[in-house]
Amino acid sequence: MPEQGAARERLLTAVVDHLAERGLGDLSLRRLAEAVGTSHRMLIYHFGSMEGLLVEVVRLVEARQRALLASLPLDDPAEAARAFWRTLTDPSLRAHERLFFELYAQAAQGRPGATPLLDGIVTDWLEPVAAIQRSLGHPPDVAEARARLGLAVARGLLLDLIATGDLPAVNAAMDQFIALTTT
Repeated sequence: MPEQGAARERLLTAVVDHLAERGLGDLSLRRLAEAVGTSHRMLIYHFGSMEGLLVEVVRLVEARQRALLASLPLDDPAEAARAFWRTLTDPSLRAHERLFFELYAQAAQGRPGATPLLDGIVTDWLEPVAAIQRSLGHPPDVAEARARLGLAVARGLLLDLIATGDLPAVNAAMDQFIALTTT
């Protein structure tokens, strides 16, 4: 059984890397399987469906992002927030951001293969973001409320970036938000 988990993780990593490099395009399970050196049957075996695979891709990308956020030094919270934002808006992640919002919408509409994405989609982010607010001296309840607000603003600006492609304007808006919430 451990080998099965390792094989699943290897496939997932290969799919994430492939999507980061090539984007979603006209993705089919068969073409994706071929691109990562496996069969579509193996992807179905490990992930259940294309939606199940894509949900796991989003979860892995988000877990990596949370790990990065947690690793940032908090001696200058505003600079840590800016550095994290610049990572999120890196053009190499644009396909992942589009995928996130596409699956998020499907999950919110109740599409069965996508609904597992909703588990932890907000709550998994609250602690790492609240840590920044606590480092500024905010009590836990205020820190959590500000974390939720920060998550909503970041996701809204990422959606703006996908829709408009206007990185300078989105960065300026985030810089203003960071200035408001880290003083």
